[in-house]
Amino acid sequence: MTGIVVVFPRMEDARGIRNLLVRSGFSVHAVCTTGAQAISALEDLNDGIVISGYKLADMMYLELKECLPGSVRMLLLATRQHLAECDTGDLAFLPMPLKAHELVDMVHTLLRECERSRKKRREEPRQKSPEEMELIARAKALLMEKRSMTEMQAHKYLQKCSMDSGRSIVESAQMILML
Repeated sequence: MTGIVVVFPRMEDARGIRNLLVRSGFSVHAVCTTGAQAISALEDLNDGIVISGYKLADMMYLELKECLPGSVRMLLLATRQHLAECDTGDLAFLPMPLKAHELVDMVHTLLRECERSRKKRREEPRQKSPEEMELIARAKALLMEKRSMTEMQAHKYLQKCSMDSGRSIVESAQMILML
């Protein structure tokens, strides 16, 4: 699930940003005053956006950025002076004072990036764990022994069973081993 977490040292500022986003049609997952609260709020999200001030009660924006999962984007809101000092290489930023339409446009852009990243991750084949690989190898060995198949035939058989049943190849291997 994609979510937005707003974190500022003053709760009034964080709520103001949240209210602006909600009025613009966004769903805000959490409003926080510390980096630790923001990290905790992100635990049940797959990806999302953290909208942060320059300096939080317990850490600086850069420390928070280093603690974020790779699928979470950060939007830094800071004065032009602070932005000039920042390492803004891989994070989005907007200068304060903030223009509402700029914030809304930037959040739309970041949400589209999250969606593209999610689609890209879905398209990449998932790597099998060593346990899953062992399970598949045992199922192939059983098929080779009981049905006199070559390894290639056993593998194709597992793939066919998987496609026909709509299950993963690991689940098909488990079924064969249980039978």
